[in-house]
This record gives sequence, C-alpha cells and structure tokens, in this order.
Amino acid sequence: MTDNITINIQSSIRLDAGKQVLYFDPIEIGEATHDADIIFLTHSHSDHFDPESINKLSKGPDETFIVCPFEMRDEVQQKTNVEHNDIVPLRPGSEFTLNGFPIEAIRAYNIGKDFHPKDNNWLGYVVTVNGMRYYISGDMDATEEARAVRCDVALVPIGGKYTMDKDEAAAFVNGLKPKAVIPTHYGSIIGEKTDGDDFAKKIDPSIQVVLKLWK
Repeated sequence: MTDNITINIQSSIRLDAGKQVLYFDPIEIGEATHDADIIFLTHSHSDHFDPESINKLSKGPDETFIVCPFEMRDEVQQKTNVEHNDIVPLRPGSEFTLNGFPIEAIRAYNIGKDFHPKDNNWLGYVVTVNGMRYYISGDMDATEEARAVRCDVALVPIGGKYTMDKDEAAAFVNGLKPKAVIPTHYGSIIGEKTDGDDFAKKIDPSIQVVLKLWK
C-alpha cells in the first residue's frame, strides 16, 4: 500500500504503479532516469514545479504526460521539453482517466493565509492505482473539498506556515480516516525534521503512519 512510494524531499513523490511510474511535484531530481509515465503538478511554486527535474524524468513525446492545473498549461509548455499534446490541464472537480488510472482533481488552497489562494484553482489529486485510492493533496489547509475526499492513502503537508502544521494536519487526517498517511512538506524548506514523529503521535491508532522523509 505504501512500499511503492518514495519521497526525495519536500513533496517530491514517486509512486511505482507496476508497469508505470507516476511522479508528483518532482524537484531536485539527481539522475536523469527518464522513467516517468505521468508527472502530476499541483501548482507553480518553485518547490513543486522544477522544469529541469521534469526534463530528467520525461521519456519523450507521447510517452510522458504532464497533468497540471489548467492555468499552468502554457508555463509547462514554455519551460519544459514536454509536447503540447502531452499536457493534460485540469480544473478543480474534474475527473479523468489517463493510462488506465482514474484521476480526480481536488482544489488545494489556504484558509486565512495568502500563499495558495482559492481563486488560483491549484490542485491535489486522488489517483486510483491497483484498486487503491491515493490522495496527494498539494499545499493546502483542511478545506471543505479536502475533508470530502475518500482515500486509502493520504499524503499531506505538515510543515506549517504555507500549509497545515503538524497539529492541524493530524486533526485533518483523523477526520479523513484513511488506512495510511504519509506526512510531507517538512524538514527542509519549512518545518523541523522531527515534525513527522510529533505528527505520528497525534494520529488515531487505527491509521498507519508511514514516514518517508527524515525517517
């Protein structure tokens, strides 16, 4: 359920789906592996949108798709090597199937702070892989849209300031009730390396906490 997930830093996530590989907000990618079948982007901030990393992962035309917020489509085309026809722009609330994976676009935004405005239509995603629903939330707070998500595995930010902090994120996850949760977005740009352990202590025992960062 979570062994197929790795995180190199922040919210830069790799999900091995068997015959395909999915990435979410890849940044600071070292080796050029060119192994991505789909790359999901949640928003345009530089700690989530890294064109150089995307080019290192892309296989080439018609082989790697970029899923992104609708408002990012031109920027993605201008700043990466990905062809226009391989960019899949989505709006909040959209549902789409790509390469056999059902995808739901969930609006991601802040409440009471201005870093991720609701009107930007930035996204998190629920992606179904081998019957499991993975929610990669992007940068957000515990919004109405986020609380309505149904998922088996949730990957949520806990670093605070730009997103939920560890206490807010724990309360959100306990209400969401996934089978497992992986905390993200802490220990480097924002938050402490110990935030994952502190977060885990506040999670309902029925929910498995898996630390992929700073474990």
